[in-house]
Amino acid sequence: MRHPALLTFTVLFAAGTALCAQKSEVGKRAQNQQQRIAQGVKSGSLTARGTSNLENKESAINHEVKADRGANGGKLTTQERKTVNRQQNHLSKQIYTDKHNAAHQNYGNSEVGQRQTNQQQRIGNGIASGKLNAGQAARLENHESGVNQEVRADRQANGGKLTTGEKQQVNQQQNQLSGQIYKAKH
Repeated sequence: MRHPALLTFTVLFAAGTALCAQKSEVGKRAQNQQQRIAQGVKSGSLTARGTSNLENKESAINHEVKADRGANGGKLTTQERKTVNRQQNHLSKQIYTDKHNAAHQNYGNSEVGQRQTNQQQRIGNGIASGKLNAGQAARLENHESGVNQEVRADRQANGGKLTTGEKQQVNQQQNQLSGQIYKAKH
């Protein structure tokens, strides 16, 4: 009589382990991709716009997995796992391409540039630590990208420099972004 109970326990244990492996495989892959994005943000090999794009795609995959699991009692079907794997493969290739496309975040040594670099480091640290999810990082990077575009346009219009008023405006925008980063991370 003990053997059938032991067999049942073993089968249930194996099924539970397989379910955990299924969840963790997708989760570990997503976590690994987030780490790669964070490293690219920290090193400057990913621009704010590129990071925002990657994070939006990562967020969409995460939402899809959550919805699929919710519809299937916490599990992904074989077809859903294949679909997610294909999407993660595509995103992985895009992360590699974006990190190696020679587009680097270079803010310069000005006060504005140093602040931009600091903001990117804070976002990268939040992604790496898991305090920022893909959606939050995408929104922050989108905001950062807008500020960066404005700074570039202002400098281009003024012979490479920012006026005092433009510096004040950028500082206010960076203060706002700094608060958003803090709020999202805490």
